Amino acid sequence: MSLKFLFVLTLITLSASDGYCYKILGVFPFPGISHNILSSKLMKGLLEAGHDVTMVGSLPIKDVPKGGKYNEIIIDGIVKHFQTTMSSMNMFDMEKEGFLKLLVTMSENFNTFLGLTFTDPKVQQLIHSGEKFDAVIVEQFSNDALKVFAHIFDCHLIILSSIGPNSWVNDLVGNPSPVSYAAHFTVGDFSKDLSIYNRGKNMLIYIGDYLLSNLYLLRKQDAIIRQYFPDAPPFMDLYTNVSLVLLNSHTSLYPALPVVPNMVEIGGYFIDPPKELPKDLKDILDNSPEGVIYFSLGSNLKSKDLPLERREFILRVLGKLKEKVLCKFEEDLPDRPKNVLIRKWLPQQDVLAHPNIKLFITHGGLLSTTETIYHGVPILAIPVFGDQNANADRAVAGGYGLKLEYLSPDFTEENLEKKLNELLHNPQYRNNVKSKQKVYHDRPEKPMKTAVYWIEYAIRHKGAPHLRVAGAKLPWYKYYMVDVLAVILLALLVVYKTGKCVVQKLFGKIKQTVSSEKKKN
Repeated sequence: MSLKFLFVLTLITLSASDGYCYKILGVFPFPGISHNILSSKLMKGLLEAGHDVTMVGSLPIKDVPKGGKYNEIIIDGIVKHFQTTMSSMNMFDMEKEGFLKLLVTMSENFNTFLGLTFTDPKVQQLIHSGEKFDAVIVEQFSNDALKVFAHIFDCHLIILSSIGPNSWVNDLVGNPSPVSYAAHFTVGDFSKDLSIYNRGKNMLIYIGDYLLSNLYLLRKQDAIIRQYFPDAPPFMDLYTNVSLVLLNSHTSLYPALPVVPNMVEIGGYFIDPPKELPKDLKDILDNSPEGVIYFSLGSNLKSKDLPLERREFILRVLGKLKEKVLCKFEEDLPDRPKNVLIRKWLPQQDVLAHPNIKLFITHGGLLSTTETIYHGVPILAIPVFGDQNANADRAVAGGYGLKLEYLSPDFTEENLEKKLNELLHNPQYRNNVKSKQKVYHDRPEKPMKTAVYWIEYAIRHKGAPHLRVAGAKLPWYKYYMVDVLAVILLALLVVYKTGKCVVQKLFGKIKQTVSSEKKKN
């Protein structure tokens, strides 16, 4: 092999990326399984691209790929605290607390995670090590104090959002949020019904979220930074010093929404190509001529926590179906119908990829609804809390699913049976999801490659300040022109008062003149 050929081969290899190995710090202390999937997949993608990655988290990464160097710092105590908290909660009852109260509860728990992160001896050793990084990546999830790491290591700040454009990330980069049609992430898609009720409800939720965040939650984050890093810059300087926002969204999943130049959609980047199923599952799916329904309520919700009455009527409905039902359930059900098969764990993506899957009964988590679009499977969503209801609404609006809200009075045996039969026998749902699937896959490159490119781009261009809009630094009253409107209103008031005074004096003189002439006559 000639030296000339090796040189050309090297140039071709380098042209696939920017040719540099960057040092990237990922800080993801939240131990939720779905969030860990998102963070670990992104870190793996950067490793495969040849970058050096340091991961500060609560759960270790499995199957670390070859490529760049990898260093892992596992924070002590977070998983134990999370498991203790979760064991005392019934997730099926959480939504009864209401969104704002739930947000406060969640934030208080996350503040504990932040304290454990900043005081961990291994993290402290990293902070004082003199280590240099080109960028730090954190997830935007009630943990704004983590943005201080970009200051500590004097590097660029990149945000990973587990959902699409939303009130938690828009303010970071000055992204517009027209409340007339951009639904709050807890509301869902109402773009086909822009009634005064839906727009008014959306506005009130936005206002409540804004007031809670700015008057309480963000002040708590600022206090945490001051507690551990008293010499850090002002909070808002850290808060808006964002080079890039990576959004786990795509127009096949979300309605079209505005994004500023330093926001990039990478929805579905966490999905791997399907692998071969274990033999027992493959035999079940291959030998089911009537098809298979897949039932899973995700990683946080435990099916075993379902009330006995609801569990029994769900099984009765499933038992009436001609299709087999493959259920992720944490314990066996001796009284289950013959067509219902139980597994404590299932490789969800690989199951959904099988051509015999006819329907996915899901809690409506964003990862699950993304996977169903990727594989082209209609869904029956049973949302319980968080953004699940909004994800279910998007499935209904997109025509590829139906919703049966868990806490609704409509969650009955009759309605469950009715919706299942509608989804299984009306071909429009499968046709619609296949159409969404085509939109999802019709991209110039894979979403992981897009994510890696833009991370490299932000570093290569020194934080890409040319992509940042000026509105990111404006307070709300300037962003929405309230100060300008106030000046205009004040000017109009002055003109009105002055005009009124002039008119009154003018008419007073005229009246006085007329009165004088009358007296002379």
